[in-house]
Amino acid sequence: MDYKIEDVETAFTGEITENLGNNEYVIKINDNEYQIKLLTLDSKGIEFILDQKYHKVKYLDNTTNQMNLVIDNVPITLNMHSKFDEIVYKNSGGAVAGNEQLALKSQIPGKVVSIAVTEGDSVKQGDVVCTLESMKMQVAVKSHKDGSIKSIKIKQGGSVAKGDIIAEIE
Repeated sequence: MDYKIEDVETAFTGEITENLGNNEYVIKINDNEYQIKLLTLDSKGIEFILDQKYHKVKYLDNTTNQMNLVIDNVPITLNMHSKFDEIVYKNSGGAVAGNEQLALKSQIPGKVVSIAVTEGDSVKQGDVVCTLESMKMQVAVKSHKDGSIKSIKIKQGGSVAKGDIIAEIE
């Protein structure tokens, strides 16, 4: 499976190549093989020894194509299936008849910490529209396309659920 760490240009391929028993495995990352021993594995995270070094991973948020993790106290966003967003966008009607999706939707539940735009503002793809706080982490929600803010559907201090419309951009 292909994986990509957000803000890092290259993607990598990872797979388990051999089960050695007793929670020990051989994994292959790109063309390099490593031995890993799982110490704990549960819904909160994983502790393991990779090539004689102890590591701890805590799961923060998980969607179908993205995981927010803390690996050895460093927050990381791991994108799985790097083309998945394009596939979902196309199959959800977002690319129908040349019309781009109007609504910018929240990908996480959270509290609205700040709103960076007002109705009528011009935005470019990737510009920050608002900041949400989820699980004590602040996440910038960015515009999915170039355009102007038609309407803002959130209020500062309010809450949003995953999938709620944040703004309409035309």
